Amino acid sequence: MPARAKIVEVGPRDGLQNEKDVIAVEVKVELVDRLAAAGLTAIETGSFVSPKWVPQMADAADVYARITRQPGVSYSFLVPNLKGLEAALAAGVEEIAVFGAASETFSRRNINASIAESLVRFEPVAQAARDAGVRVRGYVSTVIGCPYEGAIAPTAVARVARALRDMGCYEVSLGDTIGVGTPAATLAMLDAVARDVPVAELAAHFHDTYGQALANVYASLEFGVTVFDSSVAGLGGCPYAKGATGNVATEDVVYLLHGQGIATGVDLDALIDAGAFISAALGRPTGSRVARAMLAKRAA
Repeated sequence: MPARAKIVEVGPRDGLQNEKDVIAVEVKVELVDRLAAAGLTAIETGSFVSPKWVPQMADAADVYARITRQPGVSYSFLVPNLKGLEAALAAGVEEIAVFGAASETFSRRNINASIAESLVRFEPVAQAARDAGVRVRGYVSTVIGCPYEGAIAPTAVARVARALRDMGCYEVSLGDTIGVGTPAATLAMLDAVARDVPVAELAAHFHDTYGQALANVYASLEFGVTVFDSSVAGLGGCPYAKGATGNVATEDVVYLLHGQGIATGVDLDALIDAGAFISAALGRPTGSRVARAMLAKRAA
């Protein structure tokens, strides 16, 4: 096991983007500030996308302007195209993310473009970002299963991951978007991708739809992956896949890592408080099992 692992907190973007009710800017700002105060050094803060399609992210620039930026913390934003990049650069963003899919059908349904077309779109975005001194992270979705195509070939994932790396992404996050992965499927996928992209440049992003996310995190650790995306309180899901509700909770991942003697730099108690804050703001219980257990212990 590694001595240290890094958490990329995706709750403020991936977790909140599909909420039906409008979330106040003040709530988003406090969530991001709480996460940074808890010791998270990589926070996906929002996205610069069309408010027509993702209204919850319409205030991305305002959120970024109002957070208390901490030294050593990266506040990244998802951008789908050059227009989104222009808005991100105007806001002063220092890191962006672009996203592709390993499934042709998912790519067309999600962004109305084939995999090849999407990668062509991202090339000028990544180039312009790098020219502006902005770091670029890449995402690959549906790396194990697709709601339309079923199982995805690991070689298909490797092709997209390699393309993102070749266009300048410093890290490629591999996402089990609908949460169907098992440790065996995860390892097969990682083995294929690692032939083209060094493990040190890979991250894993698991959803917990079938309750396998932590097992997949553990399998990834054994493979050598040390960067994991997760969402405070288990917020988020995939609107294109029925039943695929919930990223793996950051609290649960941190608890697992600490239990293995792996340092994260995250204060678990402060993280639980952040999760309790956003859960209360959304009017529902936290999706983190660790948080529920520790909050109940506190109350007792």
